[in-house]
Amino acid sequence: MKIIVDAFGGDNAPQEILLGCTQARADLGVDILLTGDKARLEACAKELGLSQDLAKMEILPCGEILTMEDEPTSVIREKTDSSMAVGLRALAQGRGDAFASAGNSGALVVGATTIVKRVRGVKRVAFAPVMPGTNGFFMLIDGGANVDCRPEMLLQFGLMGSAYMKNVMGVENPRVALANVGAEEHKGDQLRQEALALLKACPDIRFTGNIEARDIPYNQADVVVADGFTGNMILKLYEGVAMALMDKVKGVFMGSLKGKMAAAMVYNDLKKMKKELDYNEYGGAPIMGCSKPVFKIHGSAKASTVKSALALSRDYTQSGIIEQIGQAVSKKG
Repeated sequence: MKIIVDAFGGDNAPQEILLGCTQARADLGVDILLTGDKARLEACAKELGLSQDLAKMEILPCGEILTMEDEPTSVIREKTDSSMAVGLRALAQGRGDAFASAGNSGALVVGATTIVKRVRGVKRVAFAPVMPGTNGFFMLIDGGANVDCRPEMLLQFGLMGSAYMKNVMGVENPRVALANVGAEEHKGDQLRQEALALLKACPDIRFTGNIEARDIPYNQADVVVADGFTGNMILKLYEGVAMALMDKVKGVFMGSLKGKMAAAMVYNDLKKMKKELDYNEYGGAPIMGCSKPVFKIHGSAKASTVKSALALSRDYTQSGIIEQIGQAVSKKG
């Protein structure tokens, strides 16, 4: 399997991207096609002592970098020679089996939709990050690709998320819930109420009803469905609270001699808790509904995060889920 990777997307590119790709190639059994400035990649590899590793990867050269400040449409207009645009075109042309980027999220959605195209019948692609809970993990869909949604789009998010959790993450009969301001069926605005009716009537998913934000971390659902605006707010707040909590815990233990002594005794437990709360363990999010595998790596990804994302990209590609998504949405017209 060959994964195309945007070598210049993200806050820590190209160093951490190159390190992560090197680890992925060695440990995951995948081939890597990098898109980006060849001379800069070679210089970076030399600095990191990875010249021999880079020589085993293919490079597709391009002359531009799409930044986080660029407009999403830049990927198909002003910066068609960027590492992201070139990588997406290479995927569409069949030069690789999947594409992964830690770059501009909005541009990735635009590029996935217009260059790679959607699965037939899918109304909108969606970000689908897998998030850590108190006892396992769950998927949030949509995590920010679509600010404005219609009820039938939320139904498709539920169908796509359920298929992913079952076939990629190994969750049997995933529970699907709708993010809302209350668990009662009469709660929420018109979008939530109409989406609830569609999800409830769908025989192809295990719908469990509304879920409040405070219950999401407690693994009361395997798939949490939301419009992109709500989903992105949940996602960013979730990440921020997790980081703030770990900082508070660190402050308690490092703030005094007594705390430091206690920390020494529970170090392994604290390390385990930090790992369980770290969303980077899952690497990123697939662009669900795209006709070929496109994966968004966390923008601040380090090498280990890149490797995790490429592992999920491999599993996503091998699962046959794109065909299953097409079958699922076709049943709903």
